[in-house]
Amino acid sequence: MFYGLNNLIKKILPKQLFYRGLLIVATPIIILQITISVVFFDSLWIKTNKGMTRSLVSEIKTFLDTYKNENINKNYISSLFQKNFELEINYVDSAVLPKSDEERWFSPMDRTLRRELKSNNLNYWFDTVSFKNKVELKISHESGYFQFFIPKERLTNSSARIFAFWITLPAILVISIAMIFLKNQTRPIIKLAEASEKFGRGEDIDEFRPSGALEIRKAGYEFERMRKRITRHLNQRSEMLSGISHDLRTPLTRIKLQLALIKDKKIATELSEDVNEMEKMLNEYLQFAKTGAEEKSERFKLEELIKFILRKYNDKKINFNFDESIIYEGRQELLKRCFKNLIDNSLKYASTIEIKSKKLRKEIVIDIDDDGPGIPKNEYKNVFKPFYKIDKSRSDSKSSVGLGLSISSDIVRSHGGKIKLDRSNLGGLNVRVFLPF
Repeated sequence: MFYGLNNLIKKILPKQLFYRGLLIVATPIIILQITISVVFFDSLWIKTNKGMTRSLVSEIKTFLDTYKNENINKNYISSLFQKNFELEINYVDSAVLPKSDEERWFSPMDRTLRRELKSNNLNYWFDTVSFKNKVELKISHESGYFQFFIPKERLTNSSARIFAFWITLPAILVISIAMIFLKNQTRPIIKLAEASEKFGRGEDIDEFRPSGALEIRKAGYEFERMRKRITRHLNQRSEMLSGISHDLRTPLTRIKLQLALIKDKKIATELSEDVNEMEKMLNEYLQFAKTGAEEKSERFKLEELIKFILRKYNDKKINFNFDESIIYEGRQELLKRCFKNLIDNSLKYASTIEIKSKKLRKEIVIDIDDDGPGIPKNEYKNVFKPFYKIDKSRSDSKSSVGLGLSISSDIVRSHGGKIKLDRSNLGGLNVRVFLPF
């Protein structure tokens, strides 16, 4: 029971920190205002109105009782009550009280007046809405009825409106000020989140300057230190791989020159194949190292990028279908390398390839399907590891070192996306690329 209630509360509560903070500030103020208002209306306003109404009905009852006395000058009594109690009194002879309309149960003034008139056993009819500042009251007497016009301030206390105004205005003012301060407190968190998102995508960001409360500043300083450590590590990795690959090219060049001088062509051919294989490996190492290279983001049409890649293949077994034009912001050269690696991988083993895309609310999905032999399901995660190969029989060349999918995965993740593998509808492998939009 408590678990279900806890989940319900979590669903109802706002997700953003700003609105949660506003709820923490506003809720006590609103509860306090409601409590004060209820206490005021119950203990002061309603009781005051009740006393005023009771006094008025007592005056009317006194007038009626006095009017029945035959020894009293009736005109004098009427003028006296009109003068001293601000009552306009008219007697309508040979008339019947109008039929009562629907009771306005939501009006405190109507309820109180009705209750007091009934408690004095009076046959009455009244109207509190037809006149702006007066209440019309009719009470039967002998063959007709008395018509009273009573000022509304005799029945209700006007201070309730002033009280409601002064209790609401400060609450709105306090909550507005709280909103401004909360906005200033959440802004540094939003900036930190934006900087983290950009860094996670591999984008170059300016020096991050922490601001806000002490805890937020501390988180910002730690993020900046972490960013510098990761950047230093990536640069060291790239420089190391680039240096090793570059240094190995020099002895390979000398070996090629020496092979040209060997008279035994069979041995020279075999050694040349090994040298070519090593060169291809070095190219893959360099390509892997370049995934950490700096490149600025730009806006471009994603379908035009893939069309540009496919023009180089000019292969009829590749079917390309984009539902709509998609403008994407990212690092174009890195994405070009990513899709090229994925297409190359499919072309090695498949005779038919289909590329299609769909645009969702928050991301772009690109599917690359082929009719090749596919990959065992238990190897889906392993193939993204650097230098990992399932087995030698899948490779048409010993030059592959298992970096293609790893490079593609790094590029997609650097854009905040992900790659998933699955069984294709064509019978082979389905590579699904998710890019945040």
